[in-house]
Amino acid sequence: MANLGLHDDWKTDTSQGRSPQIVALACKMVGGGSDGSLDLCARVCLTDEHNNTIFHTYIKPQAPVTNYRYETTGIRPEYLRDAMPLKQVQRKIQDYLCSGEPVWKIRTRGGKAMILVGHGLDHDLECLGIEDPAVMIRDTSKYPPLMKTSKLSNSLKYLPQAYLGYEIQNGLQDPYEDCVATMRLYMRMRYQNHTTEAYPLASDPQNCHNFASWRQSELERMTPEQLLAISRSDYYCWCLDLKGYA
Repeated sequence: MANLGLHDDWKTDTSQGRSPQIVALACKMVGGGSDGSLDLCARVCLTDEHNNTIFHTYIKPQAPVTNYRYETTGIRPEYLRDAMPLKQVQRKIQDYLCSGEPVWKIRTRGGKAMILVGHGLDHDLECLGIEDPAVMIRDTSKYPPLMKTSKLSNSLKYLPQAYLGYEIQNGLQDPYEDCVATMRLYMRMRYQNHTTEAYPLASDPQNCHNFASWRQSELERMTPEQLLAISRSDYYCWCLDLKGYA
């Protein structure tokens, strides 16, 4: 029971000029520390955009487990006894996400690195001890159209029910199920129709003077409609992944 659908034939398309491949990642945590509140990654799943399992294994935590959180994780002590060490899991996932490129060299366009989809990825990656550039992360807990407010995220249990029409995380939770849900949410958001703009990002050099202080008098004379026409989103819209911005 130590390994679940473990795949060691990790394959990536390293051809130049291709669109980045997309993978989803999800973890399940057990508890460490005296009160069991310290999150320790004990199970991880990685899937592709067609919901095929790339990697799925239990992980042997580096710290003693004091709460297996069985009611939600379904994890028992014997599942972790001979599980894959965390360091080995780190190396496998890091190498796969970067596709052989150093983290510092990863770029958004024309590189080999994967787009990583998930929910609460900052926490998952921290618990795994893995680095991934923010430009390659698509987190459903931080994407403004999927958030409850500008500061408050919706839960992963809520999002598939609200946007995809089905429920997850009823009873024991499976990281594969979480991967499928986040990938479907990403795909739905990515394929939303938006008006095509020559320079869609607020960070594009062509947009940097839209609201410059030296244009103040000109801007004050504009109507709300005119201001809206020159404004740009302050977040990266996932539909841009289809237009070669990733």
